[in-house]
Amino acid sequence: MRDALIALWEASDRVCGKRLVSMIPVLLPALARHGRLKPTSAERALLTTLSAATIDRMLIDVKIAAAGGRRRRVGFYSAIRREVPIRTFNDWANPPPGFCEIDMVAHGGTSVAGSFIQTLTMVDIATGWTECLPLVTRDGSLVVEAMTRAQGLFPWVICGADFDNDSAFMNDVVVPWCRAQKIEVTRSRAYKNVDRRGVPTPIGEPSY
Repeated sequence: MRDALIALWEASDRVCGKRLVSMIPVLLPALARHGRLKPTSAERALLTTLSAATIDRMLIDVKIAAAGGRRRRVGFYSAIRREVPIRTFNDWANPPPGFCEIDMVAHGGTSVAGSFIQTLTMVDIATGWTECLPLVTRDGSLVVEAMTRAQGLFPWVICGADFDNDSAFMNDVVVPWCRAQKIEVTRSRAYKNVDRRGVPTPIGEPSY
């Protein structure tokens, strides 16, 4: 059962338990059809009735190993978020080119189930110059790679990055990297889209 669940989790691009629950009925017959799994009728019934909480409990050790042995610390990302100063759109005060508002746009339509492309959108406040870079998952290391790529696309040095409160940005990869690159890091207020008028509104969120 656990081995089958791990195979399903890998096939789903390592989504969380809540998403995997809805994907198992589709993934299970596909993996069986291609010979990756050979579940019995009883195993099929059990796998399709697992709760999200049970899935997460069964995969906890695998997830820690996949993350390089690091267990997520409770409140750790909240602590990082709290130390990043808040900046609203009205606080910019005519900055020079190089200060960007950065957001993630999900291309999942009306559903967040499964895996789909995300677009890292970087808008220069002074000029409106916009760069959009695709990411396969919401991952801090991929955000760093995308921002490194964007530095070669903008005609000026990136001096400031104003993020939203997404954990893909507010983590121990992106924030320290920005500071090491001498990029000023700020964030918007949580649940206040009006703070970020310079960034295209993601699908499903209200525009202002």
